[in-house]
Amino acid sequence: MSATPVVPRPESAETPAAPTAPTIGLLGTPPRVRSGWRVFPARVGAMCVVELQKLRHDRTELYTRAVQPALWLLIFGETFTRLHVIPTGGISYLDYLAPGIIAQSAMFIAIFYGIMIIWERDSGVLPKLLVTPTPHSALVAGKAFAAGVKSVIQAVVVIVIAALLGVAMTWNPLRLLGVVVVVVLGSAFFSCLSMSIAGIVLTRDRLMGIGQAITMPLFFASNALYPVALMPGWLQAVSKVNPLSYEVDALRGLLLGTPSHLWLDFGVLCLAALVGIAAASSLMGRLAR
Repeated sequence: MSATPVVPRPESAETPAAPTAPTIGLLGTPPRVRSGWRVFPARVGAMCVVELQKLRHDRTELYTRAVQPALWLLIFGETFTRLHVIPTGGISYLDYLAPGIIAQSAMFIAIFYGIMIIWERDSGVLPKLLVTPTPHSALVAGKAFAAGVKSVIQAVVVIVIAALLGVAMTWNPLRLLGVVVVVVLGSAFFSCLSMSIAGIVLTRDRLMGIGQAITMPLFFASNALYPVALMPGWLQAVSKVNPLSYEVDALRGLLLGTPSHLWLDFGVLCLAALVGIAAASSLMGRLAR
């Protein structure tokens, strides 16, 4: 008995078509990979955003660090304004001091940034970041400019305190934008200096000691508290190679309108930030060993 062949039924117009597999569409398409010059800025921005997200969980650092500059302005500035012992070029000493305190507070935030790098190494976060395709320079630059943004927030606090004390500052938007750029560049250099030291000493205790040992000499060997002309010759030479002096000079010129060398100041700060990023990037690999 032979088998009866099965004849396929013709599909009528009313017969629904067999369901097809659902199309995944864009969900199955990987995102376009940035190439060329767009890779580095994108990764720097990503690392900067990651660093700034830490402020959402703990903002006490911003509040506590505002105490010291407020004391400098309220006690040191008000006292020496009454003494009239430091020549400040026709402006009150409190006005002269305010840009220096802005630069000082920004430096104090950035100079201990290397401690965070060592903590990330000890917790296992840094080795995971270093094995990603992100270049070491992008990692360092992202952290450096995040330190700059934190310093800008600190600078806003100091500017508000100075304004309440009667410091005659400009409110020109372009000049204030220049202040932001100066603070970011200066903080980027000092944070890279801290990360470079971290790559050398490799421990938090040593970095804390070195950071405390160099912050006050950097501060006093600048024009933050007094004009360079009042310094002895050897200290004037130190002040000329101190990036903090150029940061303070630019801030005074932008905020107070005093004579300054803005192009030289911006050039030195840009060069210092680039050299700092290069130095910290070259030492970053030692932290992962």
